[in-house]
Amino acid sequence: MGLSVLTLAFVLPSVGVIASQPGRGNLFYNGVVVRTIVPPAAFPNAGVDNFYVVTNGAAGQLGVASVAPGNPNYHGGHWAVSLVTFKPGITPFLLTSQSAVLSAQTSGQITVTRNPAQDFLCPIQP
Repeated sequence: MGLSVLTLAFVLPSVGVIASQPGRGNLFYNGVVVRTIVPPAAFPNAGVDNFYVVTNGAAGQLGVASVAPGNPNYHGGHWAVSLVTFKPGITPFLLTSQSAVLSAQTSGQITVTRNPAQDFLCPIQP
């Protein structure tokens, strides 16, 4: 499934290559699907808020945002990208919140690898 598992409507092929027109899509935030708009802006090495891209997830897996509007720690969608990979022998399941990602990491089901070259700017719409 690769990065296509992110499966936002705009599918971030490698985040560094974003179309010149804004795209629209969805992602998970605290177990809820939220809308997003992707402006034509890669933001390498400048992410602030955690964003998880699941590289080999279950069907229906979206990207996972750590914060959203209304959270005092939301910085307008300046995403610090980490790649999430289910370990061999683990059947992938949906990860729908940062706490689910961190719990799966703590229990040894996934690896989480920071990838600052893929940081991007993408606000979330409430």
